Amino acid sequence: MKNAEYKKAIASVLECEANKIFLYWKGRVALFAALTSMGVKKGDEVILPAYTCVVVPNAILYLGAIPIYVDISEDDYNLDISKLENAITSKTKVIICQNTFGLSTNLEQILRIAKKNNIFTIEDCTHGFGGYYDGKPNGSFCDAAYFSTQWNKPISTGIGGILLVNNKQLLDGVIKLESKKIKPTIVDTISLSLLLLSRKLFINKYSYYKMVNLYRILGKYKVVIGSSEGTEITSIEMPVKYFKDMSNIQMIIGTKNIVTLKEINERRKNNSIIYTQFLKNNGKKFVAEKYFENHLFLKYPLIVKNRDLFIERANKENIILGDWFNSPIHPIKKNLHLWQFEPELFPIAMEVSKKIVNLPTELKNIDRVIDFLRLNLDFIQ
Repeated sequence: MKNAEYKKAIASVLECEANKIFLYWKGRVALFAALTSMGVKKGDEVILPAYTCVVVPNAILYLGAIPIYVDISEDDYNLDISKLENAITSKTKVIICQNTFGLSTNLEQILRIAKKNNIFTIEDCTHGFGGYYDGKPNGSFCDAAYFSTQWNKPISTGIGGILLVNNKQLLDGVIKLESKKIKPTIVDTISLSLLLLSRKLFINKYSYYKMVNLYRILGKYKVVIGSSEGTEITSIEMPVKYFKDMSNIQMIIGTKNIVTLKEINERRKNNSIIYTQFLKNNGKKFVAEKYFENHLFLKYPLIVKNRDLFIERANKENIILGDWFNSPIHPIKKNLHLWQFEPELFPIAMEVSKKIVNLPTELKNIDRVIDFLRLNLDFIQ
């Protein structure tokens, strides 16, 4: 019942049939299911932007396939379309189309190139649930799309993943995988419930950074359920019990939180307009206004000098900033070659990852954030 109710709520947002929706413990598991249904296997190549979260290339590597990175555009921090065709080979099986910070990539061109080369496409909508592109909901265009309901996503269930299958030829494969999903244990459910309660009770603008850092450390060593746990950020080995189903508590919370999605997304858009006008008036880099009609601004990207000091100052003023992505394969800083990533080949992604911070867009009032930016204009590029 909870499964059907949540799927129905999701379908209303994505404007699709509920039987095309599948639920998972985390968003990366949804990606893994999509890749598996497309027949991705050892030696195949999957193209993705050279600016993403480590869990994306991990899902590719777990299948024995090879992640092929393409540098990003400084305009929208998505895959640079002009460099895409040079990355395609006879082994290319899939192109992942990421909407970074909720800014959708140029899907028309990617889909045209993919069709010409008989390549599957997947929309990475982990930042874009509830956003639109060309008048249709994010996730509507590719063969499949996946979404995340992790802590800082458009709606949060603590952790969680959603897969939308648009290509009917893939449905049977995804349905067959349902029987292979591992059910969350009672410990999993209790741990997640306690984390959700702790977030509600203890995280605020004064405690945010300390609590987030503590959570990341505890998650890394599997003391708590982390967004990325253990081997997910230390190696390319597939974790035990990776292919896990969504729990009832996630479905219950998701069904409840999805009700306010439209209101919060509208607030994100309005706040992003204010940020853009402020940056524009002060001669700083801003998100191009052509993106404002439909796109969802999960976070507002800002390029700064001396990021560590800038974040330190924000922390002192209790201004909550994000650090996505502080590495081209966030949060990995060392041994990038393990993920088939050669830094010298992706200069824009490397440069952006050293300088970017994210401004909050979900706040009801961003006056304090604007005041902070005004006092620290010299940091902003």
